[in-house]
Amino acid sequence: MQELASVTAAILAGGLGTRLRSVVADRPKVLAEIQGRPFLAYLLDQLAVAGVRDVVLCTGHLGEQVQAMFGDSYGCLRLVYSQESSPLGTAGALRLALPLFKSTSVLVMNGDSFCETDLKAFWAWHCARGADATLLLTKMHDTRRYGRVHLDADGLVFRFDEKDDKSGCGWINAGIYLLNHRLLLTIPGSGAVSLEREVFPAWIARGLYGYLSEGRFLDIGTPESYAIAERFLL
Repeated sequence: MQELASVTAAILAGGLGTRLRSVVADRPKVLAEIQGRPFLAYLLDQLAVAGVRDVVLCTGHLGEQVQAMFGDSYGCLRLVYSQESSPLGTAGALRLALPLFKSTSVLVMNGDSFCETDLKAFWAWHCARGADATLLLTKMHDTRRYGRVHLDADGLVFRFDEKDDKSGCGWINAGIYLLNHRLLLTIPGSGAVSLEREVFPAWIARGLYGYLSEGRFLDIGTPESYAIAERFLL
């Protein structure tokens, strides 16, 4: 099994941050300050601890601020940038960045969420199954805001439930993925495309796995969730 040091990571940092604009108006979401540090720094720390060395930052709205702040390195991490000129969605951003990925598997992270998890264990689980695509899932006591992911006994995803008014406990997409380069090539070649709404449901038939993690989860996408981030990341 390859080490994570050989796997390129990609952080999806191109969101417009519309819902967060009332409290973070002058910068992209990944630069929202928590404990005096940009949120992106916590994600990069997590990658560095796991042994990752190469990171592609998929930027969009105000992306030049990200590059100005972080440059071409962060500790032991080498940083490169894929800047979209118009919103491409989460899948479209990966499609644009494809030439920058050095490995056959790519570790993808949403730039506006954080999950306490062992990325090395996630990688080992993914490799042990020979999977082409694995989503990291975490348990939430109330899934209304996120939707739910359903797995069979072998860990294969067989259904996604959309966000709805049904409360209750369930497994949600934690915004961390291991994806094979070959599958990324199947993302439609133009326009905005969403991983969550369009690509992942289409990949169910191609062997899409879900890895269960019990780690705490933080999403800074709304003023309410951003407000608890300081306490979460203490």
